[in-house]
Amino acid sequence: MPAKPITLGPMYFERRGDAKTYLKQMLNKYDLGDRVSAEDETILRAALANHPEAATKIGCGISCFSVRSADFGSRCFWVNRTDDTTEKFSISGCIHTK
Repeated sequence: MPAKPITLGPMYFERRGDAKTYLKQMLNKYDLGDRVSAEDETILRAALANHPEAATKIGCGISCFSVRSADFGSRCFWVNRTDDTTEKFSISGCIHTK
């Protein structure tokens, strides 16, 4: 099966698996409760736009991103909306959709 490239903001990846690895490394460099840096936010905005439920996840608009715990003690990115609501989202959902 040929590799499927993906672009996330300024980042280009030859394979979607490389993009997923990059996002997992990004996730793990933050402590729980940390706000994601502006540089990383650019990439996460592009990744979230690929999510099959992007409109629902983004809602009224993105204020920032953070890292928090998720199901079964795992960690994930959360979108913090402009109306102070939050929603978690899957890295895999952002990468393996199109």
